[in-house]
Amino acid sequence: MLSTHYRVAGSVAVISLDHPPVNGLALAARQGVLRDFTRALDAPQVDSIVLTGNGKLFSAGADITEFGTPDALAEPSLRTLIEALEDSSKPVVAAIGGVCFGGGLELALGAHYRVAVATARIALPEVKLGLVPGAGGTQRLPRVLGLRAAADMITDGAPRTAGSLAECDGQKLLDLVVDADVESAAIQFAERLDPSVPPRRIRDLAVDEDEDLAPLRSVLAKRGRGLRAPLVALDLVEKARGPFADGLGAERAAFLQLVDDGQSAGLRHAFFAERAAQNVPGMPNDTSVRTVNKVAVVGAGTMGAGIAMNFLNAGIPVALLESSREALLRGVGTIRRNYESQVEKGRLAYAASVERMGLLETTLDYADLSECDLAIEAVFEDMDVKRTVFTKLDDVMKPGAILASNTSTLDLDAIAEFTRRPSDVVGLHFFSPANVMSLLEIVRPKRVSDEVLATALAVARRIGKVPVVAGVCDGFIGNRMLLRYRRAADDLLELGASPEQIDSAVEQFGYAMGPYRASDLSGGDIGWAVRKRQYLENPDLRRNEIADRLCEMGRFGQKTGAGWYDYEAGRRDAIPSPVVADLLDSYYRRNGIRPQSFSAEEIVQRLVFALVDEGARILAEGIALRASDVDVVYIAGYGFPRYRGGPMYYADTIGLAVVEEALRDAGTEPAPLLVKLARAGNTFN
Repeated sequence: MLSTHYRVAGSVAVISLDHPPVNGLALAARQGVLRDFTRALDAPQVDSIVLTGNGKLFSAGADITEFGTPDALAEPSLRTLIEALEDSSKPVVAAIGGVCFGGGLELALGAHYRVAVATARIALPEVKLGLVPGAGGTQRLPRVLGLRAAADMITDGAPRTAGSLAECDGQKLLDLVVDADVESAAIQFAERLDPSVPPRRIRDLAVDEDEDLAPLRSVLAKRGRGLRAPLVALDLVEKARGPFADGLGAERAAFLQLVDDGQSAGLRHAFFAERAAQNVPGMPNDTSVRTVNKVAVVGAGTMGAGIAMNFLNAGIPVALLESSREALLRGVGTIRRNYESQVEKGRLAYAASVERMGLLETTLDYADLSECDLAIEAVFEDMDVKRTVFTKLDDVMKPGAILASNTSTLDLDAIAEFTRRPSDVVGLHFFSPANVMSLLEIVRPKRVSDEVLATALAVARRIGKVPVVAGVCDGFIGNRMLLRYRRAADDLLELGASPEQIDSAVEQFGYAMGPYRASDLSGGDIGWAVRKRQYLENPDLRRNEIADRLCEMGRFGQKTGAGWYDYEAGRRDAIPSPVVADLLDSYYRRNGIRPQSFSAEEIVQRLVFALVDEGARILAEGIALRASDVDVVYIAGYGFPRYRGGPMYYADTIGLAVVEEALRDAGTEPAPLLVKLARAGNTFN
């Protein structure tokens, strides 16, 4: 099957990439473009060449499955192909539609002119894989977009629309932006070119040397939390001020160094893990998916309001239900303020915010939810409350409607049995803030149908979430592991480490914040409520004396101005608390404990290896389908540093024998699966 198609329209040769699913520039695609390009050069009736995609997209870039294989180095390389286009005696026009990412954009930069549809999404996202562009992107883009704009684009990896890029001052990236039919527009553009004018090569353009990138460097150092690629990319953009050949050589050397770096390997693992998580073993690929055109959200608190925003953002109407008018007004106010904030920050157009609010209905009556296709409850974590909600939903919802719970810990099998349709009940566990966090745990009760599960996965993708399927247990994947993580932190606390020492060690490892700062942010009362339920269910369960005492004192975190840390009014800076220090000293004296000291490495090992051990137990029980699913949960939902690949992958890189020994040294009997794999010299992934 050909990866490109060739045709001639008058005096213009049109080369179309057609390499499913995303026109990745694998060896076959590169060979096809060069073959057709050579054919166009040799054709006397051809005066110019248009390079385009398959109608839906230009190219999503390099095929990263080739990394580390002979095909990655086989000729023509992407650099060879770009140089051939750039040195062409006949002008080359890139027609950009849909997606133009990474190597796809670098290929387009090798053309002499670029025509794009306004909605096309353009990016150099390599830093998200711990890499830098490897085929001239760091040197060509600054020459046509300006140093600072190019640096922003390369170091954050985020897509921009062609329409927005066309508005950049002095840009030479896009020669024409159209509203539709980019291929026809590119052909007409090519036909108007003067054959007597030599084609314009980007490499020959100069860069404005007055732009200062030092402020961006400071931002990247703070935001990256140890991630190397963005700072390396910025260094390369700086080199665009000098000779093109020197910058290109530096870029190639940096790319080869990073591609073998552990950070890039971890990021690539995370990339593929997110895709693997959407595949459910045993569920046929052709499983039918139910239509979801309207969603009900029961509960208008912080979580319910955030859940509703996900669907409003995707253009899906929402009916929001509460038990009182006051609560309903508060929920609508939360949603409105969130949109107003986005508008003020320039992240959302005012018209779009009005449109989204227009999709929101409110009600106090369950009967008004009867025509919704999906209902999600987001009420208090109490089984009796859940019973009331699901009984009412079961009574009013139409046949075929899906009933979902946002519970973070409760038994979904029991909740499903509150209804006459247990096969239509599923868990959709959003993470707070629900309109921001990307993870969605899809909890699979034993009686749920494949059709409902497939629909849940489709809905997750539609609203831009990263879905992971989990089995039913207390806390599912994420919160069950979080309990072990927090227990490991609290063990260190009880042995002499301070909250700030523990948080600092974990943040140096790459977390956005440590366990105690995170607790103060989310609210200590949430964990306290879970612990009190667990104490009732299991009277022999070990008490968390320090955390419980803190909550008894009313120190719930930022919401009360005091938790594990103290907080000044209107500020979120965590200030070490003398109250907590006194509480710990009292605990040590009362229990005859002589405080120990711990290195940052020891603290990280205790916490991360606790995650790994619990993850191994979850895998053995079938709660998680695969080890990489556990990694996705912790990266997308709990702030585990993405470049480390997730806890299970990180353990693989350290060596499971090392993990086993460290757990035993800490007084923990490792999970049988971990021991089995360690003894066999195997890995989780």
